[in-house]
Amino acid sequence: MRAALAKLLSEEEDLQVVAELADAETVFSAAARMRPGVVVLDHALPGPLTVSEMCAKLCESVPGCAVLALLDRRSSATMLEILTRLVPRVGILTEEATPSELIDGIRQIALGRPVLDARLTVVALTYGNSPLTQRERDVLRRAANGIPVKEIAAELFLSSGTVRNYLSSSITKTGARTRIEAIRIAHEAGWI
Repeated sequence: MRAALAKLLSEEEDLQVVAELADAETVFSAAARMRPGVVVLDHALPGPLTVSEMCAKLCESVPGCAVLALLDRRSSATMLEILTRLVPRVGILTEEATPSELIDGIRQIALGRPVLDARLTVVALTYGNSPLTQRERDVLRRAANGIPVKEIAAELFLSSGTVRNYLSSSITKTGARTRIEAIRIAHEAGWI
C-alpha cells in the first residue's frame, strides 16, 4: 500500500516523494534530515507512539513541516480531539480517502489550509457527548463485562429481545459492525 501511494504521489508534477518509511522509528530522523513540506502518516505505522503523539512530535521538532494523518474511521474520539487542536499544521483524512482527496489534502495542507475529514471532525466535536441513551449504556456496559443477554435482561428487568434491540441500536449509533467493536468505541470515547 505504501509503495502504491508513493508511486501515485510521485506521478504528480508538483509533488515529490522524498522518503517511504516502514516504521515510526525512522520518521523523525528522516523528517529532521530531509525537512519535507508534508509528512503523510498512516495510523497503522508500526511503532511505540500513537499517530497523535507522532503528529505532535513532528510539529514540535520539524518547523515548517505539516502532517497529514490517515486515520481509521473508527479512531478514538480522544485521538481526534488531540489532532484537531493541531490544525492547520496537521490534517486529518480517513484511510478510505480517494486518491484525488489525498492529493488535494496534501496540496491544501502544504499551503497551510485546514484539511479535515467531515465524519472524523463530527466525532471530534461531539467528544464526550454520547449518542447512547442511559439504558443503551447500561446494557453495553454489562455486555462489556461478558454478561449474557438473558442475565442482562434479568438484571435490568427487560426482555431478552429488548436487550438485543439496545445492543443493535448501540452498534448503529457507534458506527460499529459488531457488539465487540461497539463496546471498544464506547469505552474509548468514555461513554461507558
